[in-house]
Amino acid sequence: MSETNNLLGVGSRVKHPAYGEGVVIGLDVAAYKVVFMTYGAKLVGKEYESWEIIEKIEAENDISFNEAEKSLIRILKTYNGIDTKVELGDKWDNGTLILKPADDGLKGKEMPIDTFFHKIVMIRDRVRVMEQRINSSKLTDEEKVNLEQYITRIYGSLTSFNVLFKYKDDHFKGDKK
Repeated sequence: MSETNNLLGVGSRVKHPAYGEGVVIGLDVAAYKVVFMTYGAKLVGKEYESWEIIEKIEAENDISFNEAEKSLIRILKTYNGIDTKVELGDKWDNGTLILKPADDGLKGKEMPIDTFFHKIVMIRDRVRVMEQRINSSKLTDEEKVNLEQYITRIYGSLTSFNVLFKYKDDHFKGDKK
């Protein structure tokens, strides 16, 4: 890959056997700087041949950071659903979550409901990442299915919080059996 026309350019999408899908965000003298969905930025040698090239963008001699950033954002939006903003239901705007213990001698806890909602959304996003990592792991199909069943049960346990979401498409969905 020493010729310029064989180099991967910024914005090229790849699939690494260990790190999964990623996008080239920079070229070094001997390596590509690649951001992987679950592992972050890694350097991968330009001579590395064990990955799959999903979408090749020809290397250019002078690409700006701004262009690289736009490419990365486009790819993440397209393939990772990053542009989807999860919104709190209108009836909860400016609301407060109140946790009151049965024992009047104990202090309760209050927090803005949007803070609590943000934490629920973070849990959902982290469970999704865990699901992706399971699917891209080297586990056997049987082990993946068993772990996926746990993930489904986690989503099912979180369905009580669906009342907070503005849109039904954002709801937790558990096992439908």
